[in-house]
Amino acid sequence: MAFEFKMPDIGEGLVEGEIVKWLVKAGEKIAEDQPMVEVLTDKATVELPSPRAGTVRELRAKEGDVVPVGTVIIVIDEAGGAAKPAPEPTKPAPEPAKPAAPKGPPPREPAPPAEPPREPPARVLATPAVRKYARERGVEIAAIAGTGPQGRVTREDVDRHVAAPATAPAAATTPAPHAVAPLAEDRRVPLRGLRRLISQSMARSKRTAAHFTIVEEAFVDELVRLREKLRDEVEPARLSYLPFVMKALVPALREFPYLNSSMDDASNEIVLHGGIHLGFAVDTAAGLTVPVVHDVPGKTIPELAAEIEALADRARAGRATPEDLRGGTFTITSTGPEGGLHATPVINHPEVAILGVHAIRRKPVVRGDEIAIGHVMHLSLSLDHRVVDGMTGARFLTRVVRLLEEPGRLLLGMKQ
Repeated sequence: MAFEFKMPDIGEGLVEGEIVKWLVKAGEKIAEDQPMVEVLTDKATVELPSPRAGTVRELRAKEGDVVPVGTVIIVIDEAGGAAKPAPEPTKPAPEPAKPAAPKGPPPREPAPPAEPPREPPARVLATPAVRKYARERGVEIAAIAGTGPQGRVTREDVDRHVAAPATAPAAATTPAPHAVAPLAEDRRVPLRGLRRLISQSMARSKRTAAHFTIVEEAFVDELVRLREKLRDEVEPARLSYLPFVMKALVPALREFPYLNSSMDDASNEIVLHGGIHLGFAVDTAAGLTVPVVHDVPGKTIPELAAEIEALADRARAGRATPEDLRGGTFTITSTGPEGGLHATPVINHPEVAILGVHAIRRKPVVRGDEIAIGHVMHLSLSLDHRVVDGMTGARFLTRVVRLLEEPGRLLLGMKQ
């Protein structure tokens, strides 16, 4: 009995999803709840499990296809039902008997038969992020033994493979002197998956919002000392500066509520959000992802640190859920220690503001009438000028800077 699996609504109001990766193929046995396809929604990449056990009869969508909800994407012959047999290879008709060979020289020996076609290698189960990670480490993923569910290759499997002693390489042929390597050819990469989603989102934001950016610097010696004091208390979560930045944003967003808003272009209304839910950009192998920490005022510094780490880990592993990625009211993007002097971040539309946090560097600073060495953090605030005026944005950023420069008890862990 054939079962037709339709693209489900896996998010609020989802109308379509992109087929990122098939994890099964036609003719393959499939178990109930076995992951069979990776689908990209407007929020996250999710794995859809099989609701039936049986044999895959047909895949009705290709990787890269954008499929409306309710469309059949795979047909499964259920276990116990009559599976459609695979077609037998066509056999050539037998040749008619040949007459006896005339007398003369003996016939030549027949040529050796052509080598039968080799079986294609079994498909390796691995997420796109792990495949890219393996490529970056210079490893063929087919050579790695997977230890995950159904033999799936994980990042840890890649690391173990890389760390294993290598076999002696075959002797290399010495190239001819003065040989010139051929020029590399251009390569075309389809705009698919998360990269396609990022492309559409960034283009929509720049096309819709009236961007402008304000840059300021903060002298954060006290913040650096405070973080060092708290690091041992927050383990095992890794304590970055991000929880402190989030806490500094809370009173500033309450004082300037239009920065904690969204623009509803369809109704031409500004939506002032009652809660403060902060998104933060995470660099993943598949592209930039923005998980959201909900209810930041109700969480302490240690709680924020733990949640940030958990959300970032899921995003990098390609396991972020739609709930992880929805509901943001304001976004933070950080280039980390690699970071740049300042930037002009693109607003996470339909939000109206995004804060860029850059590397903290030791620089000469003026204190009173003296020059000293201090820790300096640069901040870049991009705003939608349709909603926020320049002076409002400048006052907001000044408020954030003062809170970071004098963290005090405000950032020590109190819920606010």
